This record gives sequence, C-alpha cells and structure tokens, in this order.
Amino acid sequence: MAPRIQLEKAAWRWVETVKPEEIRQEHIELAYRINLPACKRGTCRRNCKGNPNCLVGIGEQAWLGEIDENAFHNIDDPNSERRDKNTFVGLTNLGATCYVNTFLQVWFHNLELRRSLYHCHNPRAHEHNIESDYEPQSICEHLQYLFALLQNSNRKYIDPSGLVKALGLDTGQQQDAQEFSKLFLSLLEDTLSKQKNPSLQNVIQQQFCGQFSYVTVCNQCGRSSALSSRFYELELNIQGHKNLTECVTEFLKEEKLDGDNRYFCESCQSKQSATRRIRLHSLPPTLNLQLMRFVFDRQTGHKKKLNTFISFPEQLDMGPFFEGKHNQKCVYELSAVLIHRGISAYSGHYIAHVKDALTGDWYKFNDEEIEKMEGKKLQLGIEEDIESIFKWTPTETVKSQSRKPKCSKGYHCSRNAYMLVYKVQEEESSDPSSNNVQVPAFLQRLVDQDNLKFEEWCTEMADMRKQSVDKGKAKHEEVKELYELLPARDGEQYEFVPLEWLKKWLDDSTATKEIDCSLFLCSHGKLHPDKIADAKRVSMQAAELLYERYGGGPRLNGFSLCRECISQRCRVLRLKNQLTEDFKEVSNLVKRSLSCEGYWVGKASLRSWRQLALEQLEEDEHETKHSNSQTNGQGPHTNNSKESSSELSGGTEDEMKTFNEDAVCTHGCLSILETERKLVSTEVWTKLRKYFPRAPEFSQNQEPCRQCLTLEQEEKDNEAVSKMMALDQKNQLLNLFHEKNRPTLTKWPQGTDVLFIVPLFFVDEWRKFIRRPTKSSPVSNVGNTLLLCPHGGFMFTYESLINGEAQHIALLWPNEWEVISRLFIVDQPISIHCFKQTTTDGSTTRYTTQPDLCWECRESFLFQQQRDLREYTQATIYIRKVIEDTRMIKDATPELNASSSEAEEEREEHPKVDGVRDPDFSQSQDGAKRLKLSVSCATSAAAPTVTNLTKQGGIRRSTRHRKLRGEKALIVSANQTLKELKIQIMHAFSVAPFDQNLSIDGKSLTDDSATLGSLGVIPESIICLKADEPIADYAAMDDAYQVRMPEEGFKGTGLLGH
Repeated sequence: MAPRIQLEKAAWRWVETVKPEEIRQEHIELAYRINLPACKRGTCRRNCKGNPNCLVGIGEQAWLGEIDENAFHNIDDPNSERRDKNTFVGLTNLGATCYVNTFLQVWFHNLELRRSLYHCHNPRAHEHNIESDYEPQSICEHLQYLFALLQNSNRKYIDPSGLVKALGLDTGQQQDAQEFSKLFLSLLEDTLSKQKNPSLQNVIQQQFCGQFSYVTVCNQCGRSSALSSRFYELELNIQGHKNLTECVTEFLKEEKLDGDNRYFCESCQSKQSATRRIRLHSLPPTLNLQLMRFVFDRQTGHKKKLNTFISFPEQLDMGPFFEGKHNQKCVYELSAVLIHRGISAYSGHYIAHVKDALTGDWYKFNDEEIEKMEGKKLQLGIEEDIESIFKWTPTETVKSQSRKPKCSKGYHCSRNAYMLVYKVQEEESSDPSSNNVQVPAFLQRLVDQDNLKFEEWCTEMADMRKQSVDKGKAKHEEVKELYELLPARDGEQYEFVPLEWLKKWLDDSTATKEIDCSLFLCSHGKLHPDKIADAKRVSMQAAELLYERYGGGPRLNGFSLCRECISQRCRVLRLKNQLTEDFKEVSNLVKRSLSCEGYWVGKASLRSWRQLALEQLEEDEHETKHSNSQTNGQGPHTNNSKESSSELSGGTEDEMKTFNEDAVCTHGCLSILETERKLVSTEVWTKLRKYFPRAPEFSQNQEPCRQCLTLEQEEKDNEAVSKMMALDQKNQLLNLFHEKNRPTLTKWPQGTDVLFIVPLFFVDEWRKFIRRPTKSSPVSNVGNTLLLCPHGGFMFTYESLINGEAQHIALLWPNEWEVISRLFIVDQPISIHCFKQTTTDGSTTRYTTQPDLCWECRESFLFQQQRDLREYTQATIYIRKVIEDTRMIKDATPELNASSSEAEEEREEHPKVDGVRDPDFSQSQDGAKRLKLSVSCATSAAAPTVTNLTKQGGIRRSTRHRKLRGEKALIVSANQTLKELKIQIMHAFSVAPFDQNLSIDGKSLTDDSATLGSLGVIPESIICLKADEPIADYAAMDDAYQVRMPEEGFKGTGLLGH
C-alpha cells in the first residue's frame, strides 16, 4: 500500500476540478477512502493507517494458529518455589543482608547449637493459636523458629525479616560480617544464660569458647607472669603469609616489649624489657578462625581488603601449637568456609560453603540459591577466579595480584575466604540418631502451619493460572471467529470501529473496554474526515457482534460520512491552491493609485495577510473552528477582551491574530492613527474578504473613533499641565534635583540645628517625574509613614543613620522642607535636631528626632534582621585558603575590574520596570509600603560605610566584598550542614573534607552535622581554609570522606542491647 501522505493526496485530488456545490456521493467516498483495496496478510509489515480497509498488523498474528497455553498467563509455576527433595532451605536477601544469611546457615549446621536452641523454654510457641500468625519476640524465639523452618519447611527459601527486624539491622546497609558474628554470639550467650535449664546456660561457651593466656617473661629477673583469657575465635593476620600454619604461628609467636612499651615487673618493681607470647590451654569443639582480610589503611584513612591467597587444610592438627602435654583432641575437620566476593571492604557479596554434618556433602549457600558440590568435595570454583573478580579493576591492581598457587591434596587456596570453621574430629558413632536433630512438636506445629499457608498459596496460584488459561482459550476462539468476519465486502453495509480499540481487543494484556467513537465526531455529529486514518471499516455483521459483547457508541456507518465537512475542506483546499495567485494580484493592485472609493486596511494586516490566510485555511482544514472561537477574520465585537489592544492603534504586527484588527481601536471603531492604515480599492478588498469573510470592514467614508479623538486631546492637555508643574517644582527645588549642597549627618552643617527627613523613594520618584513629566505620574504624597513604626515612632537612631541605615532616607534643609510642605501632601513631618551644650568639662552634642524613637519596634526590627541572617537560601560566602595560618595562598591583592571603579558602577541608576516591587520596600495589603529589612543594615556595625548622601566629604566607599586572589565564592543555604559545605569546598579546592580545617573569625568549625546558620555563618562571610597534606588520588576523595566519617556500625541495633 502507498504511504499515508500519498493516500491523503489521492483522496482529495478531485477538488482541483470540482467546486463545493458540485460535490456528489462518489467524491465523499473518495475522501473517506471507502473503495481502497484491502491489504492481504503478508503484504504489509505493519498496519496501513491511511487505509480504513487494511486489517493486517493490528495484533492478529498472536491469535491466528495454534497457541501454547503458557502464553495465556504470566504466573510462574508455584512449584518452582517448592523445596526440592534432600536439599536445604535458602534465606531471602532483604537488600544487603547476605552477611547475616551466611552466618545463619553456618550456625544452623552446628547440630549441637541447633539442638540446644530447640530445647529453650518458649511458652508463647506452646500456647500459640494456629488460627493466627506466630510472631516471635526474643532473639531465642526468632532463631528457634527460623531453624525449625530451615529444617522442615516446604518452601525453597524463607524470609528472615522477623529476626533482622528484631535485631534492628538496616537492610540497606552492608555491615562488617566479622563484627556481626562476635556481637550476635555474645547476645545469644547472654540470652541463653538466663534460661532455667542449666544445660542450656553455657551452650555458647561449650561450643565456641577456648582458653589461652598471655605469658610475659622479664628479661632482667626471669620472672614469668600469665594472664588467662577466653576466646570465641582466633583473629589471624594474613598479611605476608601463604598458609594457615604460618598465620597461627605468628599469632602465638613471642613479642618483644622494650622502649616505651616496656613491662612493669613486680619483682624488679620497675619497668623492664620483656617478652610476651600467647599460650594455648584449651580449644573449643567448634574452632572459628577469623582471617583478618579487612585492615585499616593509614595512607587513605579507611579500611581495605587484602586479596592475599591463603592455603588451609581440610584436616587441621592443632597439637603442635600446644606447649607441653595436653589431654584434649586436637584434630579438626573443615566444616565451613565463609567467602567475601569483591575487592572493596565496603561492597561485595557474602556466601558460605558449609559441610553437611549428616552426609558429609558440601553445599554453597548464596542467599536463596543453594548448590550441592559434586563428589563430597569443597569446590570454591569461580569464587577464586581472577578474571571474574578483577576484570574491571585498574591495571595496577591486576598486576599486583599473584596467580593462584597450586594446592596439595587435602588443601584449598582462597583469596576471598575471611572465616574458617573447624569442628573437632569425632569417632564414628554406632548410633546414627546421635547426629539427628528432631524439631520439637511445639515448633513442628508452627512449621506445619506455615507449610499449610504455602500449600494454600500454591493452590491459589495454580487456580489463577488455570483461570488465565481458560480465559485465553475463550478469547482465542472469539478472535478466530470474529477476525474472519471483520472485512467489509463491496456493496454490503459497513461500520467504522476505532483502530486503537481493535488493537487493545487483540492485546490480551489489557482489559477490553467498550467501543468509544465519540472522539471521531465532527462538529456536525458525523465521522470527521481527518479521523478516517484512525478508524477501520468492518462488516455490519462483525460490528453487531462486537457491540453486543462489549457495548459502546456512537455507532458510525455509511450514513455517517459528513457532506458539510467535505464541502468545507473542498473550499479550503481550492483557496489554498489559489492563494499564491491572489497574493501576486493583490500586491500589484495595492501599488496602483486609487481611482474610486476604497476600504481601510491595517498596514500590518496588509503585510502579513498571506500568512494569516494560510493559518486560517489550515485551521478550517483541521476543523478547529467549532472548538476555538478565536479564529482569524472575526468581527470587531470579539476584541473587547483583548488586553493587548490597550493602545489606540489596537495591537502590533507580532501579536496580531485577526486580519484587520490593527485598524480597530479599543472601542471597536476605526483607529485614529492614519499612519498605521492604508486605503485599498474595492477589488482588493473583495479578494481579501474571500479569505477573511468576518474581518472588520471600514469604508473610506468611515469616521475615526470619536472617543479616541477626545482621549487624545485630553492627553495632550494633561501633558502640557505636567510639563508646567515639573518646571515649577524643579525651579523651587533645584539643589535637591541636582543633588547639590546636600546636608550630611557625619558633619553637621553650620547655621541650622534642624534637618528634615523624607524617604529616598519619594525623592527618586519625584526626580523621575521632573525628568520625564509626560511619561511619569506626578508625585502627590511624601509618604513619611514608610519610616515610622505602626505606633508612629521613628525607626532609626542618629548612630544607625551614620553607620549605613541612611540608605533609605534623604536629608532636606529647612527652606526645602517649607517648599515640600507647600507642594505635596505631608502625612507626618520627620526631623532630626542637634543640641550643643557647653559645660565646665567642654562642649557636648546631643541629637534627637521628632517623632521620638520607638525602642520596642527598633529592637524587633534588629531581631528580625539577625533572624534573616540565620534563615537564608542561595547566599554567597567566600572561602579563603591560607597556608601556615597567616600567609595567603597568593598575594592578598583585591581583584579589580578593568572596566571601571566599583564606586562608579554602584552609582549607576537602574530604571525600575513598572509593576516590579521596590527591593527595599515591601507592599502591605492596604497598599501602603513599609521599609523592608535589609541585610546590609545589620552588618553595618561590623563594617561602617559612608551613606550614599555623603558626596561632599569624599567618594562613597563600596559595601561590596572585594575578592582576593585564591579566594572562591560558594552559594550556600542556612540549613546546609558543615559536611555538605566541605564537599563543596572539596570540588572547588581539591582538598578532601577530612584534610580541611575551617574557621570563621578565629573560631574553628568542627561539627559536621551542624547547620551553617547555627555555626554563625551569614551571607558574605569569609571562611578560612587551612588544608592538611592532600591525598594523591582526588578521584577517591568522595569515597574516602564517606569512610572517614565516624562509622555507625551496629550502633543503635539490638546487638548492642538497645
């Protein structure tokens, strides 16, 4: 089938020879493409949207032919969640809890520990009603229930969230696995010690606890002293070692105590050089060996992982490590290997290889996944594959890793093992039940309850699968039946159905809704010609069945083809074809001189009429007219609401939407601006009216708007009055206008003891009026209430005015005040008086204001200013880097602008746009302006400046911060923490946060969690940065900073008793 655009053109090609009044039924059917041939299956790669008869590629491919019933559902087989026979149960990873899962599996396979936990007293489980869910409370109850599920659950894996929640662990944060092991066993030991059964109170000590002593020998007198200690695991250093024997030997080796580390000998009664070693006394049945892979790196300031290969045996003889004779069993068998996959101490994944005590088979426990090793042998496999682990590491890291050494028979090598669990070798028992641990009846009842819920879930899922399959099969039969009936044959009745509905009907993933054809209707209530591309023509028989099953409407059939829309489109297309020719003709006719009466047309409309006509025709073509009343060619009555017509000319060319609207004034009459309209001939106007039938029409004899003429004359009269008023006021206040001979407060003028005060805002507005009296409104009111509090008191003191707050006021001489009082409305006079007194101690000067200062409002004013300094957003502060506390990183020379001085820049007046609020004043609800609190006022005490009225005494000093070389500005907020600021500084100065020493006004900033507002950092503050020696790798700074921050670890969790 031809492309959609070609089909569109072919459907309307007949309009070139047919006028709107000559349209017949055959032309209507051509426009709606009724007779286009239907596409056959296999000929179209996708559906032809331009052809209403194409029913290929709408989703029917999935239904035609045989369909596998699994395609009718997306529900996994519930039996895939079922535990396989003779396998163990996995544990769900709740986010970053793989380290917890590995230890739970190791402890579960400790049969003595499991048996003891089953014997713990649990009255809640005994008395539990199986009709409700069992919720353990204590750690023992959680572990007891979890072990019972791991042993006899029908599930492939279970959820340990109950235990994790009881411990208060953060499921999204990976913790130190070795620390978790120590803390959990300690917590379990404490919990079991409170059991009433004596055999349970010391289970942890009996299983995991051994004894050694620290033996110290004085080199002077030879005295030996021993300090006994218990251990639950041996922490072995692996750095520089190749096998487990070397690690244990170093752990027990003799250590020299000399220098500052000398030992205080009781016999010598003084500090002496000595030797110290560890002497083993007893080993537990379960020997935990912690391989210290995670060590603190002093250079980077955070932990790192040692990826050193360590060889360890399947059978470990600890006998050689005892001194003298001993009576205990020393041969151990490997029972578990805990693995950390990953090169970083702060990321990676934990898994466990555990030996089944009953069968001797090895299993890999990886959260939910459990894999049995072949041949009852431990196979570390891919966990130690160099390529898979280090393929994304830097080159130098790969080079530093040694190849995996060859291991002797009975030995294993690992670079990721961080804990080895050995069990003492026992003699084979003739009673196999000694190794068999049975779940107690009260716990088995709870497990059976969970298994029953699991079976009910499996049944429910199976039923849902069956329902989906049955529904899919029924839909399959329906589609096969109806799709064959869809094509409409020639000469038969037909209906139109939305294409999108047909696609959703054939898409089994969405519910089929009723048929909605309302969006396809034109303004005449029939099928819109432009919507034919989104509809399909189907047989009446198929339409009857679809509407019967799914409902909907309105139904569109062969009588829904709209003759009115086709006629309108025909007229539009013919005008579009004729537009170029008419444009050339109008352009030539306009150039000719007018020989008879004509019509007024706006010049802007005349310049852009072709574009306006094209837009109008396109709008008509898409039939937006019925939904949008603001169309080109409207009459003048529709322009009353246009705000853009506030000018007498009635709008600009850029804003014009209606033809000839620029010849219309705001009152809907002919504009008085003759320069913006042109007289055209009747022939030209006739051609334009063909495109804009509803355009406003003004004949040559039409009089301009009388209202506009009256307003124009009034405006001219007002301008004359304003010019006279401005000239008169300027002559009477000439010095005030030119800012000459102005009084100052820093040096009180001679010859007067009083000066008057008015708002600077009043003076600025008055000067605007004097400069441009015809463009600005005259000032009538002084507005001194701006400077007063609600109680009528003055808001400023003499001292505050000379220290910077005078930026809001202007000072007047008494004679100027007399003129002001005569010319303007004065709401409240404000004056400042100077009283000089001579005493025996000399002369003193006192200043007062009238009205008096309102101390209550003044204090509130200052408090609000200080509050604003503590509650800011997007403020600028400056970071100044120093070396050796006093010397700047570069010369402390201010950076000057090459163009002009700051004084000149700040003296420039920036005209305010009408409607924009004055930044120094806030508008109240009643329209009165109040003085706005200014940050510069509050900081003036620390940096006094000369006011902007002091021009006779010298150049005004700038209050702007002058940046020094090496100093950088940062944008901050008051609620931002110091830690966040340090990260900003890190990116600006390449100094890691933990190398930053920050201070402000000599006070160190150390609390990283405190906000800048609470630390006294205000806008324009200068913070000094003294950097320690930076680390070499800047790319690792973010990571390093995160590590150097105090580690929370298991703080706040149940493991620490919280």
